Amino acid sequence: MNIFLYAIIFITGTVFGSFYTLAVYRIPKNIDIIRKHSYCPNCNHKLGFFELIPVLSYILLGGKCKHCKQKIRIRYLLLELLGGISFVVLAIALKINVYNLNISTLVLYAFVILYLTAIILISGIDKEYRKIDKRVLAYGIIISIIYMIYLYTIDPTSIYRYAIYLALYIILLSLDTFFLRRYAKDSYIINILILLNMILIVTEVEIFIMTVIMSAMAILIYILLRKTLQKNVGNKKLKFEEIPIGFYIGASNIIVLFMMTFITNYCI
Repeated sequence: MNIFLYAIIFITGTVFGSFYTLAVYRIPKNIDIIRKHSYCPNCNHKLGFFELIPVLSYILLGGKCKHCKQKIRIRYLLLELLGGISFVVLAIALKINVYNLNISTLVLYAFVILYLTAIILISGIDKEYRKIDKRVLAYGIIISIIYMIYLYTIDPTSIYRYAIYLALYIILLSLDTFFLRRYAKDSYIINILILLNMILIVTEVEIFIMTVIMSAMAILIYILLRKTLQKNVGNKKLKFEEIPIGFYIGASNIIVLFMMTFITNYCI
């Protein structure tokens, strides 16, 4: 029976994976991600139902558009597979199976999926455009606040901690609004701080600290590699503004979250 449950979860994960690729492409370009039909970016052919089935459509079409025969980037297939695998791994990490399904576990799983959606979209857009999208960030803030309210219903004694998190949101959003009005542009660093506060709310202090450490190490390695390549090839100097900090923070947080969930549920 667990096989059928995990198969359903895998299929759901591939659908989300397909949505993530679409959203990362469309959101920065201000293209509707819900009402606008999916299409081939090369010939603008509107995709039919069988062309939209995650994983399977790529295989059946041979990795090419049905009309213009333009090759479809394999990353779409890989991200759909990764989405399905990630959903199953998360379910296993939370010990979700047909014999112990309960409301609290399912609610937690749903919140984690919604949270990961925000993190993945923020990370993906930042990697491609070096930008923290305001709309996705707002979605993440809403999810984290709803999750905080849910946690308060379980443990009311943590109200002071939640009050601090909300105060941080208010301060950072106020600063962001000030910068927007004063300089008519986004503040990347303030958006990063808002992202970190969101991570702190949802994943707790231990995972937050490990996320910061891992992302700092990843950024340091990235800088060292770039400087080494620049020295050998003679490219232009690396600027701090070019580093997609949000991408490294998001990727590190996902890795740490999965790792710590497994350790907590299976090793402790």
